[in-house]
Amino acid sequence: MDLALAAANIAGQSGEVPIGCVIVRANEVIATAGNRTLTDRDPTAHAELLAIREAAQKLGSERLPDCDLYVTLEPCTMCAGAISFARIRRLYFGAFDPKGGAVESGVRFFGQPTCHHAPEVYSGVGEREAATMLRAFFRARR
Repeated sequence: MDLALAAANIAGQSGEVPIGCVIVRANEVIATAGNRTLTDRDPTAHAELLAIREAAQKLGSERLPDCDLYVTLEPCTMCAGAISFARIRRLYFGAFDPKGGAVESGVRFFGQPTCHHAPEVYSGVGEREAATMLRAFFRARR
C-alpha cells in the first residue's frame, strides 16, 4: 500500500485527485498508476483502470487471476467492474468512499448476482494515510 500511496501523492501533485494503485503478482509489482483523468482528458483514467491496462499488457492477458490490486480509495462502480472482469484475486483498499464507492458502500458491486467474479476484499488498509491525503487535497481546493 505504501507504493499506492506514493502514486497517489504524485497524482495529487499534478492536480489530480490523489488516488494511487499498484498491482502485484508473486510479490512483484507489475503495474503502478495514479489518477490521470485531467491529464489525459479521459473520465475513465482512474488509477485502477490504468494499472489494470498496464498489467494486462505486460502479462499478455486480459485476465489477471493471480494478481492482487492495492488502491488508496474504495473503487467506484466502473473500477469494480474492471476488477471483476480482470479476475483480480484480491483487492486491498485504503479509505472508504461512502459517496462514490461501490465495494462496501453504494451498490456493493461484488455482492450483486450479475457480478462475474468477486475478489477477496480487504478494506481499510492504509486508511488513515489515504483519507488524510484526500482530505488535504480537497481542503486546499476549496
